[in-house]
Amino acid sequence: MKSQIVTFLIQCPDQKGLVAKITNFFFEKGFNILSCQQYVNSIENTYFMRIRLNADGTILSKKELESSFLELSTPLHFKWSVHYSDKKQQVAILVSHTSHNLYDLLERYKEGNLNCTVKMIISNHEKLKPIADMFQVPFYYIPVIANDKSKQEKQLMELLDSHQIDLIILARYMQILSADFINAYPEKIINIHHSFLPAFQGANPYLRAYERGVKLIGATAHYATEDLDEGPIIEQDVKPVTHESTPTTLKKIGADIEKLVLARAVNNHLNHQIIVSGNRAIVFPETGE
Repeated sequence: MKSQIVTFLIQCPDQKGLVAKITNFFFEKGFNILSCQQYVNSIENTYFMRIRLNADGTILSKKELESSFLELSTPLHFKWSVHYSDKKQQVAILVSHTSHNLYDLLERYKEGNLNCTVKMIISNHEKLKPIADMFQVPFYYIPVIANDKSKQEKQLMELLDSHQIDLIILARYMQILSADFINAYPEKIINIHHSFLPAFQGANPYLRAYERGVKLIGATAHYATEDLDEGPIIEQDVKPVTHESTPTTLKKIGADIEKLVLARAVNNHLNHQIIVSGNRAIVFPETGE
């Protein structure tokens, strides 16, 4: 029988004795600590912890564990969340015309390299339905209705909520989402942007990069917020290019970087490695789990 792994994400004002209080709590409850990662932001006097536990040997129910931890956390002013390995996150991928990120995510998913269930692919166009069919993932076509985008978003939300979607991946979904939509799923929407933000926003970024003679091509994955392309950054990467690069070669290089950056960001989220603090994402490195 597979062990139940429990992950706690904690942030609070920095203070003496935190590690001892937290680790002693889990020891006394019968948990084995698999890893304990910490970070202190000395500028903001804030402490962050990601702690992974093996639940073998403890008889506490999830409700009892969370109730007991609340008693510890309240006087210490914790903001915390807990995640259990027996619950796979349900994922929806939103796309428009561009296929490279979709192909990459679905391939990783089918190979068992994304710890989730991809429940659906949603698009405002029908072009990418054959890819969904190839990977045997349900495809939903929800077009944007002229002069009534709110109706399309309402349909989107009803579909997502009816399937209890935990994470929405914008894999080059070329629609600006409303504040109402984004605020309904806080820290649950990951977007990929075709630049090392905030440069070259908008249409035809690689032509503009070419015209500026850039020496680096990059990509950024971030949580979506009301401020377009300005949400907490999860992952970024760049690759050097030269004056010999054309818009076409820049686009190919950019697509490769996008795939890697988006996949890493999604994995970070699925593995509960991220704590959002204000507009910053604290991303703990993988520990070999």
